[in-house]
Amino acid sequence: MKKYFFLGLVSSVVFLNSCNSTDENEMIIDPIAEPKILLSKVTTVYYDNPSNPETTVSTLQYNNQGQLIKTTTAGRNSTNEYDSSGKPVKTNYYKTDGTLEYYSLYTYSGDQLQNVKAIYSNPDFNRTINYTYNNGKVATSTLCQTADCSNPSVSNYTYNGDNITLETSEMGGTIPISTKHEYLYDNQLNPFTFTNKYFRIMMGGAHALSKNNYASERISFKDNAGNWVQNQQVIYDIQYNSAQLPSQVIGKDTNGNNYVKYNYEYIAQ
Repeated sequence: MKKYFFLGLVSSVVFLNSCNSTDENEMIIDPIAEPKILLSKVTTVYYDNPSNPETTVSTLQYNNQGQLIKTTTAGRNSTNEYDSSGKPVKTNYYKTDGTLEYYSLYTYSGDQLQNVKAIYSNPDFNRTINYTYNNGKVATSTLCQTADCSNPSVSNYTYNGDNITLETSEMGGTIPISTKHEYLYDNQLNPFTFTNKYFRIMMGGAHALSKNNYASERISFKDNAGNWVQNQQVIYDIQYNSAQLPSQVIGKDTNGNNYVKYNYEYIAQ
């Protein structure tokens, strides 16, 4: 159930529109506005075990250009390096003791992020995420954990306008696991509106890649006969701040049980 949006920036490589353009091919482009409202802290409460919820806190630091330079989650830090055009080129991931655990390198084709490679001192741990696009939007992300990319994990995205309405994922392995998420949205900008578009691609999923906030989510799995079986539906109650960005999101299942809770804090720059 857990969706580690910022752990993708600090511990493992998993996983908008321009305000002056209406071209839907430019969905994952940093909006132009002054001041930018930058996400500075995300507190997530997971209710996998309702009697003992798990809380994760991520903090984000920026330089004067609004570039994300450091992320901290559960005592683990990541730092980002950029080229002269503002594209991320390297992210360093550190253990809780401050020593380097691994780093990631970003490869581009023009303005499109093609892949992110995680490099460890032990090459057996290396992995790569490859991306494909359709009309400028991320269509698939493929996680390869071996050099020959045997048994990859693949996510596919289907859009309605600027929002992902259907996300299917198949985890590679001896016994593949297939899941499907179907989303409905509000009409407000999501918390990652001003997050670097390439980090949003790397984080992946409807939460980071879509323009708006999903208000409901249906979750299904594929049974042994190859049929999709819905096993969960989550409804999200979204509260907004004065900038009309989410300040708190609470997800509950159809029985009213807590599923997940997000609290978002921002800084203006």
